[in-house]
Amino acid sequence: MASTTKSGTDAIALLKADHKKVKALLASLEKTTERSADRRMKLLQQIESEVKVHSTIEEEIFYPAYRDAVKKKDDREMYQEALEEHHVVDLVMPEVKECDPAGEVFAAKAKVLKELIEHHADEEEKEMFKRARKVMDAAELRELGQRLQARKKELQKMGSPRLGQATGASRRADRMASV
Repeated sequence: MASTTKSGTDAIALLKADHKKVKALLASLEKTTERSADRRMKLLQQIESEVKVHSTIEEEIFYPAYRDAVKKKDDREMYQEALEEHHVVDLVMPEVKECDPAGEVFAAKAKVLKELIEHHADEEEKEMFKRARKVMDAAELRELGQRLQARKKELQKMGSPRLGQATGASRRADRMASV
């Protein structure tokens, strides 16, 4: 099953590529020591930027399409859970940034951040993305991929300011819509 064709990369392939990139950055961060405080901060900034852009495109484009395509209660719950996991990462990220990068607390918080993000990405890949492939056809996934890519480029040009406000607002709107 090819996810890239002449008409472009599908949404799931694009999101998985983002996951792979962030996981590699998190692994690099975990390998750093207290003596490499500057490198830790650069990696954390890169991780934050990648995560913010990725979360935004998921929340604005992919998740609503997924939510609208699925019918089962479990699938809709998976959608809500994914939003909450993004929220938890949004809470932990500033705590890591506030720590002294040369300290042990930084390493501990960075490890928790890594575990949160990896759990979330793995769950999406093993459950949500598999389900999305069943309920969305290839053309729809390619079209979503094009939209995700365009929005991603737009956010990257903006320097990914997030996004915190926009995402928080979209989360609140989604919660209200599901009540």
